[in-house]
Amino acid sequence: MEILIFQLIVLLFSVVIHEVSHGVVAEHLGDPTARLAGRLTLNPIKHLDLFGSFLLPLSLYFISGGGFIFGWAKPVPYNPLNLKNPEKGGGLIAAAGPISNFVLAVIFSFLYRFLNIFSFEESLIAALGQFFIIIILVNIMLGVFNLVPLPPLDGSKVLFALLPRSASQIRMFLERYGLFLLFLFIFFGFKLIMPIVFAIYNLLV
Repeated sequence: MEILIFQLIVLLFSVVIHEVSHGVVAEHLGDPTARLAGRLTLNPIKHLDLFGSFLLPLSLYFISGGGFIFGWAKPVPYNPLNLKNPEKGGGLIAAAGPISNFVLAVIFSFLYRFLNIFSFEESLIAALGQFFIIIILVNIMLGVFNLVPLPPLDGSKVLFALLPRSASQIRMFLERYGLFLLFLFIFFGFKLIMPIVFAIYNLLV
């Protein structure tokens, strides 16, 4: 139960940092929508989503027998009309979220690697190591998952920023059926990204 609580705490603050990163980049690009909506804050209450932040993670935890937890927060709003280049700006704003998760994973992987240089008791080092591993895995998973090019995930906005205008049919298809495809992916195709998650984890740790 302690591990579940810690996983939930890590997930909640990781998705909060993810969403705030979107807002910070949007602000930098000239769009104050997130700030005006009170979303440029690390206060989790402003960001939490009942299904994505609580019900889904708990369901996945028990379905997987205690080995898998995942979720999301409410998306930070932005107004593309405030951006000089809506397509490129939207892609940069979208990419900021996953990048923030990868940065967190890198930071805690360094902390994990340097644990043994501190004069802590072995039991404390083992406990901290376990906690750092959870933080690293959760953030890698958030980063990789959000780069899947299915709306409303960040990966779709990055893809749309890169696609030529001639590929508008692909965009229309994904925007129309993206949410349906996303739920299919969560419950039936999530294992497809796990090799990528563990490859990045092995690289870092």
